[in-house]
Formats: sequence, structure tokens, C-alpha cells
Amino acid sequence: MAIIHHTTLKPTKLELLTTWLPTRPWYAGSATPELTKAGGFRLDDPEGEVGIEFMVAVDSSGPEPVAYLAPLTYRAAPLPGADHALVGTMEHGVLGPRWTYDGSHDPVLRAELLALFEGRAQAMAQSISDTPDDEVTHAYTGPGLPTGSAEVTDDQDGTALSLPDGTVLRLHRRLRATAPEGATGQVSGAWDAPDGTRARAVFASLHTP
Repeated sequence: MAIIHHTTLKPTKLELLTTWLPTRPWYAGSATPELTKAGGFRLDDPEGEVGIEFMVAVDSSGPEPVAYLAPLTYRAAPLPGADHALVGTMEHGVLGPRWTYDGSHDPVLRAELLALFEGRAQAMAQSISDTPDDEVTHAYTGPGLPTGSAEVTDDQDGTALSLPDGTVLRLHRRLRATAPEGATGQVSGAWDAPDGTRARAVFASLHTP
């Protein structure tokens, strides 16, 4: 189980995302996002080396607040061949330097997310050690999901990860209440909406050939 350290981060995660989000094709806000951390969950790396977080950040810079999903991984050393996926580096008050990556390009996040679809992994609370997140739900009907590499494509709708057998894992970057069409599996979660209510949406969906 991952241990959550309540300590300082320099820069903070939101500061990194404020710079990184406007570079993404699916980002629809201003050049200077106004971000609030609103929720999300974590997954445990079986090897205990990589931090895995699915953060929901609400951007209030536009006419209406928009909730964005930022799957992030935190590593103690650079991930080889993933310079293009680096969100930034932070200094952790306990763990020292941490390299923060867009998790769609990190094989550890991908493997654990697929395990969550299949019910082999447990969603964990974002900010509490050793505590399951019961608000995260998952469903999948189909054969065993493939491991290995994936082709990652960003577009205006989000991020698509094409798996070796033709299955497409889609990360829903702009979170909406509408369910994806034609999905054979999905992972849903919750966050705090700006009006004080608890919002829910599909974070990720599977589309099999």
C-alpha cells in the first residue's frame, strides 16, 4: 500500500498543471488556467516505486468551470524515452526530487488501470494512506486485456491509447455527465463541483474491436 506523505511540494502539482494544461489539444480554457484540486483517486504500484494519481482539477478561467482529468505518475528518476510526457519536476519534502509524467505514457499506470477495469486492482483514497475509495466504480465485459506497449494519441476529445489487440482505452480529459457510446468497460469517479455538490463522470472507457 502506498503511504501518503503530507508534506511540501515545490512547485505544487497545480502549479505544474497550470503550465502544462494549455499545451494539450483537449484543453479548452485560457492561457492561464485558474485551477482547484477537486478530487480523484490513486492506484498502488505493486513494486512500490511509482506514485499513480488520477487528479481532477477544476479550471475556472473560462465562462463556465470545467473539470479536467490529469492521470499523473511520480517517479524518483526519469522514465527512459518519456521526455515528451514530462509534466515537470518537483521537490518532495520527504522523498526528494520527483519526476511527474502524463500517466497516459507511463506503462505502470496503464497496467494498473487495466487491472482496475478487470477488478484486479483497488482504487485508493487520494489523500489517505491504506484506504480504499468506494466512490470509484468499474465495469468490464470481455476477454483478458492485453499488456505491453500502447500508441498514445491526444485530440480535442481526450487521449486514446491503442492496445496491441486493437482495443482502445480512452481517457476522458474534460469530464462530463454523459456516458460514452459503445464502451465495453468504464471506470467512473467523483469530485467536488464548484457549486458544492458531488459530481460524477466516466474517467476512462474501453472500446474493444
